[in-house]
Amino acid sequence: MRPGITGLWQISGRSEVSYRRRAAMDADYVATLSLRHDVAILFKTFAVVAGARGSG
Repeated sequence: MRPGITGLWQISGRSEVSYRRRAAMDADYVATLSLRHDVAILFKTFAVVAGARGSG
């Protein structure tokens, strides 16, 4: 899949998540695509960015 503006690893700790875990999250995401899940990720992205969590 083409990269997007957000994803599971971005809302799950960003720099605190290993590459292996990021790849696994991306594979899980592709296997379970749904609009509901995309909307949930989008809303969680706003909360993570506002709190600057995992950006260090």
